[in-house]
Amino acid sequence: MKEIGVGIIGYGFMGKAHTYAYKTMPLFYEDLPFRIRLVGVCNRTLEKAQRAKEDMGFEYATQNVEDLFDDDNIQIINICTPNNLHRDHVIGALKAGKHVYCDKPLASNYDETKEILEVLDSTNAITQMAFQNRFFPATLRAKELIDSGALGNILSFRAMYLHSGSVDPDRPMGWKLEKSMGGGVLADLGSHLLDLIYHLLGEYKEVFAHNMILYPKRPHPSGKIVDVEAEDLSILIVKMKNGGTGTIEASKIATGTNDELIFQIHGDKGAIKYNMMDPNWLEFYDNTLPEADFGGNRGFTRIECVQRYKSPGGKFVPSKAPIGWIRSHVHSLYNFIDNVYKDRPSTPSIRDGAYIQYVMEMAHKSNELKQWVTVD
Repeated sequence: MKEIGVGIIGYGFMGKAHTYAYKTMPLFYEDLPFRIRLVGVCNRTLEKAQRAKEDMGFEYATQNVEDLFDDDNIQIINICTPNNLHRDHVIGALKAGKHVYCDKPLASNYDETKEILEVLDSTNAITQMAFQNRFFPATLRAKELIDSGALGNILSFRAMYLHSGSVDPDRPMGWKLEKSMGGGVLADLGSHLLDLIYHLLGEYKEVFAHNMILYPKRPHPSGKIVDVEAEDLSILIVKMKNGGTGTIEASKIATGTNDELIFQIHGDKGAIKYNMMDPNWLEFYDNTLPEADFGGNRGFTRIECVQRYKSPGGKFVPSKAPIGWIRSHVHSLYNFIDNVYKDRPSTPSIRDGAYIQYVMEMAHKSNELKQWVTVD
């Protein structure tokens, strides 16, 4: 059986999510032709890396990323660090000949992504972004329906990713609200939306954006009151190359929400609706059905996607069991590892991540100019 060695850089929340995916992958997918070997874990706080080594079974812990890059037992590097560190870690991993699985967004800005692509062009690396929302059964089914023509010509859509954590003015500001760290809600939540709509509907044509900072000053973990430069709310109107027009809203000031990723897409033949807070279902409206007395068969149908993954998934846990947030991370990472094993390109790739970074750059430009901007 082929063994694939893994190194993880950054053992915060996302480092734990990626580790969970690796540890549980053999349970969710039977008879895998490869075995995951957790080789090295790197974290700026060595004690945290050592705890990961002891608890999760990594072979060693380190504070030095070069230890992972120089290790011939490692074929894959997972980048789970803050946004402003992605460029250096991705480039370092690529230059070391590693395959790369990178958390979103790809970098702090588009200039950094261009540096990454220059290095990527000189390698044969297989890469993937952690845009895990593509990998729920419901969103996979949405892609099937759209590609089959069931919705017909796309007319309009709306997509929202809503949190409420920044409504509290006294909450200490984390790095995701620091512009110098590549923060802001567009990068944090909006990148997921932009990728999902790109995945479902294709490339963007134009964007008009409005960003908002709720409180100009916030408390910092250091105890100081500091200026806020990164947005809490970003609302985009976008035109797609397929002719559809829609809105995209990323917010951390949506009072009353938890973790709500919602999209509704309308075509001339049908429509779909999805809410990640109710992730077992995709709703589909077939507009080709005839009107009839008492409604006939017209109306939204709730498709029971639940955990009905294609083989070798969908057996554990049972396909009828409710799905949760972490399961999409497992399937996203499985998709990547399976492609590494089969030596074929993976999607969404770093190039897809660079495209989303460019769209975000154009959205920020639109916000500054207060006008429509072409996504060239």
